[in-house]
Amino acid sequence: MIKFENVSKKYDDGTEAVKSLNFEINRGELMVLIGPSGCGKTTTMKMINRLIPHTGGKITIDGQDIDSIDPVPLRRNIGYVIQQVGLFPHYTIENNIALIPKLKKWPESKLKERVTYLMDVVGLDPEVFAKRYPRELSGGQQQRVGVARALAANPDIILMDEPFGALDPMTREQLQDELLRIQAEMHKTIVFVTHDMDEALKLGDRIAVLRDGELLQLDTPDQLLSNPAHGFVEEFIGKNRIYQNPDYIPITDIMRDNPAIILPSRTPVVAISFMRQRKTDTLIVCDEKGKLLGIIPVMNCMPKKKRFKP
Repeated sequence: MIKFENVSKKYDDGTEAVKSLNFEINRGELMVLIGPSGCGKTTTMKMINRLIPHTGGKITIDGQDIDSIDPVPLRRNIGYVIQQVGLFPHYTIENNIALIPKLKKWPESKLKERVTYLMDVVGLDPEVFAKRYPRELSGGQQQRVGVARALAANPDIILMDEPFGALDPMTREQLQDELLRIQAEMHKTIVFVTHDMDEALKLGDRIAVLRDGELLQLDTPDQLLSNPAHGFVEEFIGKNRIYQNPDYIPITDIMRDNPAIILPSRTPVVAISFMRQRKTDTLIVCDEKGKLLGIIPVMNCMPKKKRFKP
């Protein structure tokens, strides 16, 4: 869908913001770009719609070089959501959402139907909010309008530049969930920039970690957590973060392939001794045929008078 081939960005003063990027974003994928401030993630995203021109290499969309496309129709066909929302304060909510379809000269009936549909999609009742102005909405509601506006002309690609970064944690989580729901329904190709690793892990089909304009690793969340390819990646993610995200831990990492098994005829003293030998705090109790009868932890083997100190 979107392909970077040896793409670089160098400014007139010689500063190289992006260095020879090579990667591809698949159709219908939610790709997250993440890294520390100044790593080139926003520059990389803005080169897709030519808000920032690349100075080396080639970017293609469905095989077509973006340099061969007029930037005006290119941008009108790519949705764009930013942290500051960027709504026009003198436009009503419905007019803000309808902006790009109007520029593309959609018929009025189709336009109104689209606005109503998208307001429902992002959780804003058209009867309540359509005629309001941005100043009459909360920050979270304004960001919902921003998402609806990005979807209005039904683009295949949506660029999102830290869209939830300025919101409170609860609103941010709600909008993350809304984005995942919308993406499951619409299957857009989304490029999402963030500095928040938890947000990246929650949203991304794949995550690209950048530093100093270079791509260090591009992988799925589970692979990024379990197999960081670079010391900086491991440090940036956090060494113990995988245990904070159990959805990405494979069952093979936590299962016991040689569990401690004991017969039900054994005494608690024998059970405790066996636990010490096997360096475990739990025994699986099976009969002579190997049938599971139950599981017993170490505390259940202790005599009652020794379980708690007075």
